[in-house]
Amino acid sequence: MESPRKPKALSTNLFFLFLLLSTNLITLFLSSTFYSSSSCSLSSAATTLIPSSGGDSSSTPPQPLRTSQSIASTDEEDLPAEFIAFTSGQVLPFGFNTNFDSDKIYPPVGSSCSRFPEELRRFMSYEVNGSCPDDELLAQKLLLKGCEPLPRRRCRPATQNHCVEPYPLPESQWKTPPDSSVVWTAYTCKNYQCLIDRYIKQKGFDDCKDCFDLNGRERSRWASSKIVPGSLDFTIDEVLSLRAPGTVRIGLDIGGGVATFAVRMKERNVTVITTSMNLNGPFNNFIASRGVIPMYVSISQRLPFFDNTMDIVHSMHVLSNWIPTTLLHFLVFDVYRVLRPGGLFWLDHFFCVGDELRDVYGPLIRSVGFRKVKWVVGRKLDRGEELREMYLSALLEKPLDNSW
Repeated sequence: MESPRKPKALSTNLFFLFLLLSTNLITLFLSSTFYSSSSCSLSSAATTLIPSSGGDSSSTPPQPLRTSQSIASTDEEDLPAEFIAFTSGQVLPFGFNTNFDSDKIYPPVGSSCSRFPEELRRFMSYEVNGSCPDDELLAQKLLLKGCEPLPRRRCRPATQNHCVEPYPLPESQWKTPPDSSVVWTAYTCKNYQCLIDRYIKQKGFDDCKDCFDLNGRERSRWASSKIVPGSLDFTIDEVLSLRAPGTVRIGLDIGGGVATFAVRMKERNVTVITTSMNLNGPFNNFIASRGVIPMYVSISQRLPFFDNTMDIVHSMHVLSNWIPTTLLHFLVFDVYRVLRPGGLFWLDHFFCVGDELRDVYGPLIRSVGFRKVKWVVGRKLDRGEELREMYLSALLEKPLDNSW
């Protein structure tokens, strides 16, 4: 017969009680450490990031939600409060989102912005909910340095006091817009007539110096119906004839001046977006006034289109030997990326000197994987034969099969 169990010693019971209390305290400590900010930060973020109307960002800046990932390897004290407010991670109102794979969103902005704290401070200093400074020149220089895309601002941009409605289509495509469509502060010329006259009257270089005269050379660009064998000047109808009717529908023109290429394509029911900077002229305003779409991005920016979507990409003069070779290599691959299989890259008057085409740019273009449709090389003789300046005009196809 088994003997009855003896009661446990008092010391044993005390030990188990101590163990239970210890585990509860450890659990409480861990919970307060790791989860204290997750449930309450949404309300605090909402209140600190929405300033009262009329608040001055330079005197009473909002206190943003700080994260260690917002500005990598940069002292936040050197950056304007509005920039930090924009770039800091923002908690998603409904928590973790599987599309983001995160519970936060980080607004995109060029990492190089933080390398120029003085210019950035000037750009981001304004009255929140008020009017932005008239600082187009500063913004463009900041963008061209690599602060791209520029950070958003919570202020209203400068506009003319007395604007008028644009000319209707199709009249707007070939008519000089009204001067009231532009804020002229950033430019040497203060009206469109000055821009039209500068090709004749102004000495020195300006980007696309004769572009604003729609009754000059712009009127005949790409418009000829005559195909000249061996000519560097391909025509739009010549290029479109290489594809089945209606299969070239959408495209991009990189550095397209005043968008005459896009206008010509629009006349043929092809939609083309034109990238352009405002280099001493209101190129983007002018493009929009003509009734086609401008895109204010530099050649350093990844093209904001999805893979395998564009029917045609064109660029005249802009893609040339002034671009660092590695950057150009990335850029041409980006063109290849956005073109659909069977899409066309029209490289129009690519400029180089001497043996650069043979030794550098020819191999660079071939390495991307295009198929040559047309390849015409010619001498650029307007500044003298001794300079050995060359042009390349090429029509390149992304292979319809095995383009990956």
